[in-house]
Amino acid sequence: MAGSCWGHLIPDDYYESIYDIDLDALKARGIRGLLLDLDNTLAAWRFGQPEPRLAEWMGDVRARGFRPHIISNDLGPRVDLFSRYLGISGTARAGKPRRAAFRKAVAALGLRPEEVAVVGDQIFTDVLGAKPMGCRTILVVPVSGRDFIGTRLVRKAERAWLGYLKARGIIGPPVRRSQG
Repeated sequence: MAGSCWGHLIPDDYYESIYDIDLDALKARGIRGLLLDLDNTLAAWRFGQPEPRLAEWMGDVRARGFRPHIISNDLGPRVDLFSRYLGISGTARAGKPRRAAFRKAVAALGLRPEEVAVVGDQIFTDVLGAKPMGCRTILVVPVSGRDFIGTRLVRKAERAWLGYLKARGIIGPPVRRSQG
């Protein structure tokens, strides 16, 4: 299955949250850049604000030598707020899962796709857009149950797909490493 087009819908890693991601393992795999979804990945959709814990995690990401970049379908002001708070670049209105957005963001990092991991909470935008390019894909459990109405409909299909993958042993439950 992983060799078929269905393989583009299978994340490489699955974590409970960004705080659980094994950054050392990514570094060992040659990953040097992180493309980070914003809504329900870094913060709750729409109302989530930048938090000190997120800034601390981003400090750790940068201290380990990763180049982070926000890539979001959200409108500009929210992406700008988080980018400024975290001191990183960002792309708003990305149009994920279109690969053009991922190509542009990877280029902004000055890296090759195989040196970049895409971190997001949606299979049909984050994983589907990044996987065919050769980026590593990391799915995280959504920060919040609140979503844009269109996303709520897609989540039903994603839950069914995740259930299918888990039932066949293709992926396990999300990894939880942090205490918070």
